[in-house]
Amino acid sequence: MLGLARVKMGRYLGRMNEIAPIPAPISAQGQSAERPARTRKPDWIRVKAPTSPGYHDTRRLMREKGLATVCEEAACPNIGECWTKKHATVMILGDVCTRACAFCNVKTGMPRKVDPNEPQNLADACAEMGLEHIVITSVDRDDLPDGGALQFVKVIEALRRTTPDTTIEILTPDFRNKHERAVEMIVAARPDVYNHNLETVPRLYPTIRPGARYYASLRLLETVKKLDPSIFTKSGIMLGLGEERLEVHQVMDDMRSADIDFLTMGQYLQPTPKHAKVMEFVTPAAFNAYAAIARAKGFLQVASSPLTRSSYHAGKDFAEMRAAREAQLAKVAR
Repeated sequence: MLGLARVKMGRYLGRMNEIAPIPAPISAQGQSAERPARTRKPDWIRVKAPTSPGYHDTRRLMREKGLATVCEEAACPNIGECWTKKHATVMILGDVCTRACAFCNVKTGMPRKVDPNEPQNLADACAEMGLEHIVITSVDRDDLPDGGALQFVKVIEALRRTTPDTTIEILTPDFRNKHERAVEMIVAARPDVYNHNLETVPRLYPTIRPGARYYASLRLLETVKKLDPSIFTKSGIMLGLGEERLEVHQVMDDMRSADIDFLTMGQYLQPTPKHAKVMEFVTPAAFNAYAAIARAKGFLQVASSPLTRSSYHAGKDFAEMRAAREAQLAKVAR
């Protein structure tokens, strides 16, 4: 099934570029450069430091419940906006990852034991915040026999008991070498959205995501759909790591061949000097053009902008995606 994307790619490209020609990106120095020595952010990337009372309330609640958030650990640029609105992406299974991806700011090392109180603490925080939609992610836990899948199941179950009206989105790791059983467990718990990010184009995996395999990630998302077609699937990539336009188009085709519903695209930002460099800043116009191409390829929902992240505006996007599916099914039923 995944191989179909390669056959179809040539048919798409000419037509897609006519629909939405993609403006050329600028280098990280604002001029032509193969490998910039340092990152200088353009105006459209800069955000203000968070200072609102809502931000501090969310931070306090996370500390009181002993919860980690990917918003903090990954140094997300949207943390001020999201936490002010009491939106947070909770990171379960601790804050130490067993892998060391070149783009990620989460700590690497040997994680602590799984916290048995974490699922209920998370559900209680969700109830206190009055969340209509929650996003749960985790570090990679290659040290666990199930990769941490059971903890995702327990969190979903705790949320269903405590806040039954909250819609649940999970963003899982790839469960390397154990994804079939892990996915079966999680799908049986029935989250509303199953997200797993491809992160970048296949050519860059050896340097950017060395512990993962591109086609294994695609198969994981394809497995979710085979087990339960009613669960929305979602995946995202970062731009600005040195990918080529046609490679991005190919990733879109691969995602559609795996029946992925929702695509997110955002600008990669270098968290520290030790991480992969920003090779280019992709302009807002280019993100809009990529979004037009993605919609033409059949995604139910597309989020594409320099500041887009996997869980940015997740609740609003979920509502729009669900409405799009209902409209699509009503059209077929006529």
